[in-house]
Amino acid sequence: MKAIVYTKYGPPDVLQLKEIAKPIPKDNEVLVKVHAASINSWDWDLLRGTPFMNRLVFGVLKPKTKILGCDIAGRVEAVGRNVKQFQPGDEVFGDISGCGWGGFAEYVCASENALALKSAGMTFEQAAAVPQAGLLALQGLRDKGQIQKGQKVLINGAGGGAGTFAVQIAKSYGAEVTGVDSTGKLDMLRSIGADHVIDYTQEDFTKNGQHYDLVLDVVTYRSIFDYKRVLSPKGIYVMLGGGSWARVYQTMFLGPWISMTGSKKMGILMHKPNKGLAFMKELLEAGKVVPVIDKRYPLSKVPEALRYFGKGDAKGKVVITVENNDKTQ
Repeated sequence: MKAIVYTKYGPPDVLQLKEIAKPIPKDNEVLVKVHAASINSWDWDLLRGTPFMNRLVFGVLKPKTKILGCDIAGRVEAVGRNVKQFQPGDEVFGDISGCGWGGFAEYVCASENALALKSAGMTFEQAAAVPQAGLLALQGLRDKGQIQKGQKVLINGAGGGAGTFAVQIAKSYGAEVTGVDSTGKLDMLRSIGADHVIDYTQEDFTKNGQHYDLVLDVVTYRSIFDYKRVLSPKGIYVMLGGGSWARVYQTMFLGPWISMTGSKKMGILMHKPNKGLAFMKELLEAGKVVPVIDKRYPLSKVPEALRYFGKGDAKGKVVITVENNDKTQ
C-alpha cells in the first residue's frame, strides 16, 4: 500500500510517499481502507518534533510513529476475531491517535473503540474533518466550559479547524458568539453563524471593554491575565492548547490558583479522544454543525497540504483524499 512516511523530524520536505506492507489487524482491531483523513495541529507539531516535550513520548532523536494522521474516515475491510461493533463494509470515522496514528495511508489498523459508524448523509471528507477538531470544541465548550443558553461566548482563533466547529456548537446551544481571527476569515465566520466578529489585526478584544461568560482559546498567544480581564464575574476561560507553549505553561500553573482565589475559572482542556463522538454525530445529522473544509489534497500531496496548514491561513479544515489522487481542489 502507499503511505506518507517520515523517519526524521523537520519541515514537510522530510515526508515521503512510499510503498509499504499493508497492515494486518490484531484480535481487537479493524483494518480500514482510508478514504479521507484530515490535518490537525498535532500532525504539524509531531512532524517538526515540537515542543521538545512531545519527543519524550514520540521519540527523542527520531519519531517512533512513522506515519502521521489521526483523523480518518473509510470503510472496514477486515476485523479481528474479538471485534464486536463492526463488520467488513461498514463506513467508519474516528480519531486513532490513541492507537498508533497512521491515517496518511491507504490502509490503517485501529482499535474498534476509536471508531464510530459514519452517517450515511456525510461524505468521507466531511467525516474525516470531525473527530479531533470537533471534539476539542465540544469538550471545551460543554464539558470544561459548561456552556449555557444565552451566554456570551468568545472564541479566539475561530477560523481554524476547532474554531469553526466551536462557533457552530456554541450557536446550537443558543449562545451569542463572537469569533476572533484574521481579516480573511471574517466573512466565513459570519456565514457559519457568528453573531459578532473581531479582526485581531485591527482590534484588541482584551481592551475593548466587552465581557464574556465563556472564552474558548484555540490559539493561545496571550497572557492568562488578558483573558481574566474579559471574563464576566463568574466567567470561564478554557484553553485548548497550541500556540505559545510559554502561555500553556502559564495557564497550567496559574489557572488553578486564579480559580481557587476568585469566582472566575481558568484552565486547560485535557482532550479525551472520541469522547462525545456520538453526540457530534447527532449535531451533524441534524444539520446544526457542518464541517468547514478549506482545501482537499490527494495523498501524494500531503507535504504540500502540511505546508499550507503551517501558514495558519486555512479556513476550517485541510482534508486529505485517498481515493481521488488526481488533483488538488
